[in-house]
Amino acid sequence: MEDILKIAAENPIIPVVKLERAEDATKLARALCKGGICCMEITFRTAAAKDAIKKVAEEVPEMLVGAGTVHSVAMAQQAVEAGARFIVSPGLDRAVVDWCQERDIPVFPGVSTPTELEVALELGLTTVKFFPAEQSGGAAMLHALASPYQGMRFMPTGGIRLENLSQYLRLPNVLACGGSWMCPGHMIEQ
Repeated sequence: MEDILKIAAENPIIPVVKLERAEDATKLARALCKGGICCMEITFRTAAAKDAIKKVAEEVPEMLVGAGTVHSVAMAQQAVEAGARFIVSPGLDRAVVDWCQERDIPVFPGVSTPTELEVALELGLTTVKFFPAEQSGGAAMLHALASPYQGMRFMPTGGIRLENLSQYLRLPNVLACGGSWMCPGHMIEQ
């Protein structure tokens, strides 16, 4: 857990990557590392995700690779077996959180309400994904949550782009921002 939190604090931008072809993963990971970004989330939104994570984990060890869009324990298990070092999910699934915690795997479930934050606290989490960030009130919502949830840190994704990134990164309760805008599919294909 320390690795991902330290890396996120030092590099507060985490690309959320959807890969159609696993063979694109290694080149992309190397390019990101060369550009100073050494953490990436590969989403389980395509059939290539597991193989892409495996390639990055084996061929670009300096990249801290995680799995995103994880909806079940089975998906988390596949991701970890492939080499994912952290798990991100769009919602808060207790079974996924429990499975990861039992294995000391960093997990960042998505939340967007105080009720979900209460569940995250109950599960012992101190860092969560705020998703979908813009649609859930954006930086203003995270600012409002800072006072009643002083110990909670957020990694917002969903609607984050270059134009609004600084609004989030200025907030003391934001650890890092994720987004697909950094590695859009058409550019990966090219």
